[in-house]
Amino acid sequence: MVSRNLTDEYESLMALVRRRCRDASEVSAVEKAAQIAEEAHRGVLIHTGEPFILRCYDVARIVVERVGLGYKSVCAALLMDVPGNLYYTVDDIRLQFGEKIAQLVEGLQHINKILESADSPVGGDVPESGQEMENFKLVLLTLGDDVRVLLIKMAERLQLCRILDTLPASRRDRILTETMYIFIPLAHRLGLYSIKSEMENLWLKYEHPAEYAEITGRTDKDVAARAKDIDEFIAPISEALTQRGCRFEVKKRIKTPYSIWHKMRTKHVPFEQIYDLYAVRIIFDPASPETEREQAYTIYSIVTQMYTDKPGRMRDWIKHPKTNGYEALHCTLMSKAGIWVEVQIRSRRMDDIAEKGIAAHWTYKKDGYLSETDSEVDHWLAKIQDILGSGDINSLEMLDIIQDDILPNEIIVFTPKGEQRSIPKGSTVLDFAYRIHTNVGNKAIAAKVNMKLAPLSRKLKAGDQVEVITARSARPKTEWLTFLHTRNARRKVMDYIRANSPDELERAETMLRLEPDGVNLHITVKGVNRPGLTAEIESALKKINGIEDVVISD
Repeated sequence: MVSRNLTDEYESLMALVRRRCRDASEVSAVEKAAQIAEEAHRGVLIHTGEPFILRCYDVARIVVERVGLGYKSVCAALLMDVPGNLYYTVDDIRLQFGEKIAQLVEGLQHINKILESADSPVGGDVPESGQEMENFKLVLLTLGDDVRVLLIKMAERLQLCRILDTLPASRRDRILTETMYIFIPLAHRLGLYSIKSEMENLWLKYEHPAEYAEITGRTDKDVAARAKDIDEFIAPISEALTQRGCRFEVKKRIKTPYSIWHKMRTKHVPFEQIYDLYAVRIIFDPASPETEREQAYTIYSIVTQMYTDKPGRMRDWIKHPKTNGYEALHCTLMSKAGIWVEVQIRSRRMDDIAEKGIAAHWTYKKDGYLSETDSEVDHWLAKIQDILGSGDINSLEMLDIIQDDILPNEIIVFTPKGEQRSIPKGSTVLDFAYRIHTNVGNKAIAAKVNMKLAPLSRKLKAGDQVEVITARSARPKTEWLTFLHTRNARRKVMDYIRANSPDELERAETMLRLEPDGVNLHITVKGVNRPGLTAEIESALKKINGIEDVVISD
């Protein structure tokens, strides 16, 4: 391992902080935090023999550079392992840095204790799979305190993934499982695409080294051969945009090894049939916030007039953004050299949100420059807290409910007033009703879909406009369990039956175990099959890898 200089690493971090911070007092706070961290960890080495403080600098650098958080989060990243060293306590941090930084440090220590417990023998009668799920639940509970705690933890996890080759095999396996099982899905949902992609690639590198090596080898060879073709594809686009007076930059991107591997595995296609291997990203600076959308469509019009587009490959995530705030226009164009190239069109704001997720979302919200999807991420966080706060949900049920939202298998539908709502693909009218509110679901009797009467069991398609019809005397029916798609809606029906129709409970539980029309208790955990997990979790993980369907009953 290359030896790193402490002074150089510190100056590198502070250079980033000075560009990010608003005034000298914020920079001074970070300098003070770094000084205390260095004092607390003086003489402490990690397993590689490097000073522990270098790890703190690495995490803080990711926090500011990749996540885009401010000085309080950088201070918390530097200080999170300080309490317990020498004579420092959280109260000392509170006294010197204020309540918010102290709360962030406390939250980070809480998550660390949760995950550290997974490395210890599980006591009592709790099976390991139950402990895994309970850990997942406890980690998510930190969202209620301050989501920055989880964002900083994401940065720390990425830093840990980067040094996996220095860790013992048993610890590496545990980290890989946690990363795929907990952190990658959450990174997706929080919009941290660059962190998510790097974690996925590192997971593939260690879990499937031969396939990783083959894909990266073939990609590198293909890219080298096609470099000139991509440059020739970009040149006329750049010229046309410059003539229009656009301020922009063009970036080249290659599909990640994990994305290629996943597509080959799930779509059952060879490497040669990965048509979106190359992508060109056009990032423009709009003349004003008001003209941002118009300029995006203008650029789209320019590039599609220059090259033939692939039918059915246009994606308008500006008009209908993803639920994690992602906005862009995507299209796939045929180059003069005969290769398909995906073109992504984003404003600078859209690019910041795409790369840094929820942190950038809140930055633009604060500055008054935000899209009409302002509430989507905040709404999701609030809903997760509502689920977690119900108390009577066991960890397995909770995991399925949350996974309904975390996995990117969603469609957009509309309320009668034209407000958009995202729901899992395969959802019915009744799932949508429960998505709006428990009372709307409980009182539902029918619906209008695209202005036409429809039953509650009607499966929704992207773009449907849905009006739920309710009746004061209506109540949930046990039969609803045979067609409800989301675990959240099924749980609410079961809650009602337990409280109001105990004589129906056994029949309801039986229906949950049946598989009418393919409806069953699917647990949808994005993870990897590792030793030590129980048969139920292993089966669920197989499902994510497209091997088989599973049914898990509690």
